[in-house]
Amino acid sequence: MELAEPIVRVLGFVKRYKKHVAVQGVDLEIKRGEIYGLIGPDGAGKSSLMKAIAGVLTYDEGAVEVFGTLIDSERAAEQVKQQLGFLPQGLGLNLYPDLSVEENIDFFARLRLVPEPALIERKARFLAMTRLDKFRNRAMKKLSGGMKQKLGLICTLIHEPELAILDEPTTGVDPVSRRDFWTILAELLRERGMTALVSTAYMDEAARFHRLSFLSSGKVVASGTPAEVQALVPGLMVTFEATPQMEAIARLKTQYKQVEALGSLLHVFTEETIHASAMQSITSSLGDIRPVHLRVDEPELEDVFVALLLRQADQPPSAEMPRVTALAANHGLAIEAKGLIRDFGAFRAVDRVSFQVKSGEIFGLLGANGAGKTTVIKMLNGLMPPTGGEGWVAGADMKTAGGAIKERIGYMSQAFSLYLDLTVEENIRLFAGIYGLNRPATTTRLEWILSMAGLKGYESSLTSRLPMGVRQRLALGCALVHQPRVLFLDEPTSGVDPIGRRHFWDILSVLAREEGVAIMVTTHYMSEAEHCDKLALMFAGRIVSEGSPSEMKRQVETEAGRLVELTVDRPAPAINELELAGFAGVALFGTKLHLLSHDPEGDEPRIREICAASQGVVQSIKTRPLSLEDVFVYRVMELEKQERKQTTGVAA
Repeated sequence: MELAEPIVRVLGFVKRYKKHVAVQGVDLEIKRGEIYGLIGPDGAGKSSLMKAIAGVLTYDEGAVEVFGTLIDSERAAEQVKQQLGFLPQGLGLNLYPDLSVEENIDFFARLRLVPEPALIERKARFLAMTRLDKFRNRAMKKLSGGMKQKLGLICTLIHEPELAILDEPTTGVDPVSRRDFWTILAELLRERGMTALVSTAYMDEAARFHRLSFLSSGKVVASGTPAEVQALVPGLMVTFEATPQMEAIARLKTQYKQVEALGSLLHVFTEETIHASAMQSITSSLGDIRPVHLRVDEPELEDVFVALLLRQADQPPSAEMPRVTALAANHGLAIEAKGLIRDFGAFRAVDRVSFQVKSGEIFGLLGANGAGKTTVIKMLNGLMPPTGGEGWVAGADMKTAGGAIKERIGYMSQAFSLYLDLTVEENIRLFAGIYGLNRPATTTRLEWILSMAGLKGYESSLTSRLPMGVRQRLALGCALVHQPRVLFLDEPTSGVDPIGRRHFWDILSVLAREEGVAIMVTTHYMSEAEHCDKLALMFAGRIVSEGSPSEMKRQVETEAGRLVELTVDRPAPAINELELAGFAGVALFGTKLHLLSHDPEGDEPRIREICAASQGVVQSIKTRPLSLEDVFVYRVMELEKQERKQTTGVAA
């Protein structure tokens, strides 16, 4: 894609909040017609930079120029306001809760002086693209997180701005809604010539940008195309199984900075660039522990970003976990759901859900926003009575046990249950008191939590001032203060940076493997779902697929084929043609296209022909390992097609 002149120029940008320097000396240029990405941990300075470009935040030094206008005053910002669309961070924060979907859109359209004929056409198109047309009369406050974010996007784009500034638009949004978002953005770029500046907490989304800047501590660590950034950290990713896993991790961490447990697999980043040497180094580091099922792949961009952050910090991402007394064994199943049902009036939110979780197992409950995951957790916790079915948690019947269940479980909800005006230590002591711990037990657990969660040095810090990742670890510590046998985590790392997420999952692995805690987690990060031993996918209140991550991938490969990635100069126009030709899982992935094929080599000539008919030149075609995101999206899209077919009586 040939890019035109820059429409945003930032030079020597500095933003301070009192004595704190949030952004320091950032330079960047955004060219017309591209999606430019800002990546980085919490507190990196992304939001401050975006707000300054949008003209809603002053800055202290440097220059910000938008459409040739120097944004140095309120008057200057007003001059370019009509050409901009700004979506702030947070689900639905730019929306009105009591207005319906359609009323919100109409309000923003009139605010932006969109003519009535244009509004009718755009509204119909956007509602269809976002699949919100069925919900046009629903109040915004009753929408799921993904729906709120898609509605926020429509309201931001209803006047068809030349530049869209979108601050973490996909945080807390399920993978299908995320793909909807990227499809909408790509179509607007292609059809309307729009430009977009997008920040994200999802490292896998970095590959979707034309160019990006990776920020940390207010400075740019790396800039360029995804390929240019990836080239900054040469190396390979080695995946294998090794038993005992925790001992293998301990040995590997003496040699390697990036070591992750992904269910039964270990994932190690090595600076070796030759496959045989990488495998030999891993084998040597493990000593008498024999690795099996070794696989070597190119690193993902997240691995590169973590390597850059570790290089900058010059320290490993997490401290050694303290050894603690193992919890009492919970014989049999830790969690069992049998035919759970929950109705809200005529609406069935959970429809005959059954599953089992063993002690020491990490169980992932996946599903689109509104699929019923949180409702299942609330029923099992005794926070919400079921309409039908049965459930047992840590040996207690969820219907009759009452306080017994609460004593045996830890629960970390989507909305943090922390007291923001208390310090870290005060929060831990408060939760210890709620669970009835005496003073010696509280002191012991306080020390364990501070060490386990990496909170040393934060004891006197106000919780409201903690970075998101640190706050999440504190919430986990408070959920574990009474040594529960079962831990429920509802989207625990939404919005946390990659090092923070990896530290968090290191803790969970130790809790499961060494202390026998059963962990049930919901997450929208599909890379995180790889950590689970077993997964269940929910759709419209039902469990529609179940198994280990590798089993679920194999099932989709058997049904729909292997993942094929195309590099095409004009990818968007080929999407419909490839779908019409019968290919499954066709999706835009930044400047690339993904699809599923049973015979990638045999299908290559036909794929090239279809793209050529859409005026697209295929530069490369290669197969890639199937990700859990591909599995999730394929499953949900197929189920939605079946649902539409049953509703309309014709093929979708």
